[in-house]
Amino acid sequence: MASTPHPADSAPREHWEWSYLELMRRIWTEGDERIDRTGVGTRALFGTQLRCDLSQGRVPLLTTKRVFWKAAARETLWFLTGETNIRPLLEQGVTIWSDWPLKKYREASGEDIAQEDFERRIVEDADFAARWGDLGPVYGKQWVDWPTFEPAGNGLFRPGPGFNQVAQAVESLRTNPGSRRHIIEGWNVAELDRMALPPCHKTYQFHVAGDRVSCVLYQRSCDVALGLPFNLFGAALLTRMIAQQAGYEVGELVWMGGDTHLYLNHAELVEEQLGREPSGDPRLAIKRRPTSIFGYRFDDFEVTNYAPQGALRAPVAV
Repeated sequence: MASTPHPADSAPREHWEWSYLELMRRIWTEGDERIDRTGVGTRALFGTQLRCDLSQGRVPLLTTKRVFWKAAARETLWFLTGETNIRPLLEQGVTIWSDWPLKKYREASGEDIAQEDFERRIVEDADFAARWGDLGPVYGKQWVDWPTFEPAGNGLFRPGPGFNQVAQAVESLRTNPGSRRHIIEGWNVAELDRMALPPCHKTYQFHVAGDRVSCVLYQRSCDVALGLPFNLFGAALLTRMIAQQAGYEVGELVWMGGDTHLYLNHAELVEEQLGREPSGDPRLAIKRRPTSIFGYRFDDFEVTNYAPQGALRAPVAV
């Protein structure tokens, strides 16, 4: 395995981000190396965990590289709309979901279109967006509009009203805090084949202890270098919004990974990041409490005291 630099022993170890860096180091030096679905190859560990204190506005934003938290926040709000087309994201300058429909379009049309041109066409041409910008029934669709069916006679069934898991979770936290069923689930087996990408961060479970709501997020597949920093911030933000709507303070985020991996073509990023030291104490504030979990706007969120080291980039495996 490749050698990795170790930060100075004198650096303070209280910062939560040390646990993220230690996970990255373990995967890179001890992980099982194999070819994955993308063909790029990974090193992976199975069954991992990180814990992050969310009290007093704390938020798990990496400081050893810049995390574009604004894009992650806009993505979370997009999930809550139930939208599955990338057009609303692209209109806000968020391009994190473009790779999958772009690949599909190139394969179907034979046109080697540049990503920027594809995204511009999605924004400018509604018909093109409707045909090529939809991702299928991904995260948001399952979160707020899980399909149901009802009897139609003669042993047949017809589509029923969609089930809003997010609204149900908020209501159950308000009215039955001791329940063990405060869950938002994205893994709809019957619809996986219609999704551009089956949900990676698939199961959110909420727990009330005293006046605080905590969240466990189970992620079946995790790109630690690129995906996990987004996922941690998104889960923390969702937990904060749900806690506020249900009338609680916020407790802890517990992240649990299944196949937890680093891509082999991320070596430069990994080596550079493992040589950096965490610093600072970012905080997240929600400036307004709307009447509904679905009423938040991007301007309601404020991140302070975030001064990360430089961005580290690597290719997305599609």
